[in-house]
Amino acid sequence: MTKIKNKFYEPSLEHYGIYKSKIKYNLSVDELYNISISKKLGELTKNGVLVINTGKFTGRSPKDRYIVIDEITKTKVWWSNINIKIDPIHFDRLYKKMSNHLSNKELYVRDCSACSIEKYRLNIRVISELPWSDIFVNNMFNEINVNELKNFKEDWIILNAPSFLADPIKDKVKNKNFSIISFSKKTIIIGGTGYTGEIKKGVFSVLNFTLPVFKNVLPMHCSANTGIDNDTSIFFGLSGTGKTTLSTDDSRKLIGDDEHGWTPNNRIFNFEGGCYAKVLNISKENENEIWNAIKPGALLENVILDNDGFVDYSNESITQNTRVSYPIHHINNIMKPSCGSNLKNIFFLTADAFGILPPISKLNSSQSAYHFISGYTSKLAGTEEGINKPKPSFSACFGAPFLPLNPIEYAEMLINKMKKMKVNVWLINTGWSGGPYGIGKRINIKYTRAMIKYSINGKLEKLNKDNYNVHTIFKTQIPKICPNVPDKVLCPELTWNNKNDYHKSALILAKNFKDNFRKYINQAGKNILNGGPKSS
Repeated sequence: MTKIKNKFYEPSLEHYGIYKSKIKYNLSVDELYNISISKKLGELTKNGVLVINTGKFTGRSPKDRYIVIDEITKTKVWWSNINIKIDPIHFDRLYKKMSNHLSNKELYVRDCSACSIEKYRLNIRVISELPWSDIFVNNMFNEINVNELKNFKEDWIILNAPSFLADPIKDKVKNKNFSIISFSKKTIIIGGTGYTGEIKKGVFSVLNFTLPVFKNVLPMHCSANTGIDNDTSIFFGLSGTGKTTLSTDDSRKLIGDDEHGWTPNNRIFNFEGGCYAKVLNISKENENEIWNAIKPGALLENVILDNDGFVDYSNESITQNTRVSYPIHHINNIMKPSCGSNLKNIFFLTADAFGILPPISKLNSSQSAYHFISGYTSKLAGTEEGINKPKPSFSACFGAPFLPLNPIEYAEMLINKMKKMKVNVWLINTGWSGGPYGIGKRINIKYTRAMIKYSINGKLEKLNKDNYNVHTIFKTQIPKICPNVPDKVLCPELTWNNKNDYHKSALILAKNFKDNFRKYINQAGKNILNGGPKSS
């Protein structure tokens, strides 16, 4: 319980249909650590960090995410296999079953908020079955001042019950697990999965609808940092492309690692109060800031400990999606508050497993829109069942599973803001060079950091036209030189043993881009379509 003005305050859950529960309200992380250990729900590393196993689900389940179709959503949501409709009557039935399930249980309740600018603040009450789910919420959202808690008024509530399973036939859902958003009820219900990322992505989906529709704010699946001259850079990218790693730089202040908004007056602000980083193969040498953030208070998910109690970060026996959440203040060099202005550079990160895209190239406005809508990266063998070789993967706006609106709407907002601010846009390949996965090698992160550094400080921007090549297929501008990067590395064609093989593979990748973009052709204007690659 939280002590407020010499009185103990405990919120009632009866108006949510939850009765006679033992409430653990806004407990400290130390208390939640102790409860998790005492209930044998986790174990401590040698360094005193809690490790838990999320169970059957070690990642999000985007095909089990639903949005209630109602007066608010029916004409605005981009209904698709990503935004799946569910009728209000089925939501209400599931909610009632879920609230009954949570009654008479020990529950962990936390009041918190999203968005670091007060004007856009979203107050959230999260009701969880498990103590380590509450640790995640504590780490990932903004803390409410103790003096505000007694009069706290939530804008949204989240019911999170991993042990509650739906009846697919009666409840009109595909599987026993689900995540459902009701904009009319301002409620998210999550059942049948212990994967904590469903909580944060549920809130992100809410903001991806409410901010552009009602506030004219562009929500972005990106990380952000700022330099000593108060110049801001943002990094878009899907999981595994280096978004968190590359934005965490001891020479720049971190604004946030995953979710941000771009306001009408051109401020960049963080939605969250923490970071959620992948830790597979993490090392102190390459990810020093993240490495040092994994300390007591953090939450490690689905990792394996060795016999001495240390994490074996190379072990993927549970999942490749091993994770850690920690409050942003575990990073030494952060921006306070978590906001930036004077946006200068946008980086689109992709892990191209085919070794085709240059490690860095400059995009014009048409190409920026095209690549933003495409949201390209690669899935590698072993990351999903049935994938035996690298596979192109496209996720609109680098975050399709969280976009309630048509991707074109977000892209148009982005392009308008970019033009107004005269922002430089760079496509960064953090994937393979010298051939595809299995033949070539992953691009050295030291080279990638150097390319980003010299993009930010203006050295690449100031190169004259003679110091750029134009990619023959993707038509992007490739710098011929970059300090601390071998010239050969900058031109992917030169890193392959056979130029004809490179050209053939580049055409295949270009065709994949074109095939993916067909669903947007009738809505994207000619200017956006001109940003695509050649197909022959």
